[in-house]
Amino acid sequence: MTHADSEFLQRDRSIHPPAFTPDYKTSVLRSPRRAMLSLQSSLSEVTGPTFGHSELGALDNDLILNYAREGEPIGERIFVHGHVRDENGRGIPHTLVEFWQANAGGRYRHRNDRYLAPIDPNFGGCGRTITDEHGFYYFRTIKPGPYPWRNNLNSWRPAHIHFSVFGSGFAQRLITQMYFEGDPLIWRDPMVLGIPDRSAAERLIAPLDLGAAVPLDMLAYKFDIVLRGRQQTLFENKLQGN
Repeated sequence: MTHADSEFLQRDRSIHPPAFTPDYKTSVLRSPRRAMLSLQSSLSEVTGPTFGHSELGALDNDLILNYAREGEPIGERIFVHGHVRDENGRGIPHTLVEFWQANAGGRYRHRNDRYLAPIDPNFGGCGRTITDEHGFYYFRTIKPGPYPWRNNLNSWRPAHIHFSVFGSGFAQRLITQMYFEGDPLIWRDPMVLGIPDRSAAERLIAPLDLGAAVPLDMLAYKFDIVLRGRQQTLFENKLQGN
């Protein structure tokens, strides 16, 4: 968020998890040990980038097909849609929304992911789109699976999709995660439990939307992203996603 002289204002950290959250063990090494410095925004931070449909490929918002080589990926086909808006409910048009996720078995297409679930040769797990003139977006994908992680002896991440939303400058890039309604792992996850405001955590859970489901094909989930205000979506307080 900016004001008249193009400085960025900090988000409301009272609803965000603190950088140092001991139950989320990797935060112990990632969190700063000293108070952060406040620096004046540089020109490169408050100007650009700008994105348009000319930068997008025809299948960028279709994770079912955008990496398919010899058939479609394995797993439950789903449709995700939502509205990117400001604190007054106004849609934010022409905003770049990126998303990435694990496959149906819970494995990312990343060289550092050593989970025993197999790589799906027809699923890349990433895509992007631009909101329309009213701030709406949508994409097709495969519902991601949960996966174990070495936080405690038997820790599992709930199924989730990572989101990145670009603003009018690089410093306004916001990153969050979407969870799925009814997943029993959500309220056992240290990342979720580290959020001090329960209502803020609940806003990360996408409800099932049967009204947008495609009969005999795929279920739909609705995930609205609110950039500011009392109903703001919770964004991660670090530069990159998990």
